[in-house]
Amino acid sequence: MVSLGVGKNMVRAIRFWAQATRIAEIDKSGGYAITDFGKAVLDPKTGLDPFLEDRRTLWLLHWKLSTHIDEPLFAWDYLLNRWPHAEMTRSAVLQEFAAEAKRLGRKLSAVTLEQHFDTFLHSYVPTRGPKGEIQEDNLDCPLVELEFIQRVGDREVGGKGRREPVLAFRREVKPDITPELFAYCVDDFWRRNRRNEQTLTFRDVTVGHGSPGQVFKLSEWDIRQRLDAIENDTKGILRYEETAALQRVIRSKEITQQELLLSALVCEEANA
Repeated sequence: MVSLGVGKNMVRAIRFWAQATRIAEIDKSGGYAITDFGKAVLDPKTGLDPFLEDRRTLWLLHWKLSTHIDEPLFAWDYLLNRWPHAEMTRSAVLQEFAAEAKRLGRKLSAVTLEQHFDTFLHSYVPTRGPKGEIQEDNLDCPLVELEFIQRVGDREVGGKGRREPVLAFRREVKPDITPELFAYCVDDFWRRNRRNEQTLTFRDVTVGHGSPGQVFKLSEWDIRQRLDAIENDTKGILRYEETAALQRVIRSKEITQQELLLSALVCEEANA
């Protein structure tokens, strides 16, 4: 609190987001320790992107936030994996959130559900001024740079002329999710969700809960293109096999997640 000049509420927030992004974790002593992922990315001396200047790092943080299994972030988990519509509005999301909380048996008040949605939204959508313009001097979340959620219009809600923004996930091809980064996330999904399986199906990668397809909102066409090239991109570590009966990813060689992470974040001419 003294060295950073922040209050106890901000300390709690820092702890929460450091764990949510898997930058830090609780160690055996009950304190906090920086993870291997956190060191690889943010170490002041050896980190690959300590100032979050590379969009690949931001996509990785988005991936980490979105793929918790035991205690997923409510808004991230529902909107990325279960939201059934092409567009979303605040009123529609809150209605669905209430139904989902009831289904899960979680007693979440309307205010709490609003906070969940607002936190999710402000992580990706820049703050706007009174007239709707984006203000450059606002302290927005770094993930805003991904332009992952876009405003596509507005519509009337509740009568009386009141209108609300209509939002949508950006679903077009995302070249800044590089082949190496995509391969890292495929492997991470595999280890976390299909640990005991020898292969990973095309459907797993595309629409599986917490999959790269769902978390990054990639089209089936885009994923197929990426998988067709994954053997070359990973130097034979991962291989995609497609027949009339099977569409699956095979792990041909063993490699550590740390090695894949370093491969995903090393500098390339296209990202320099």
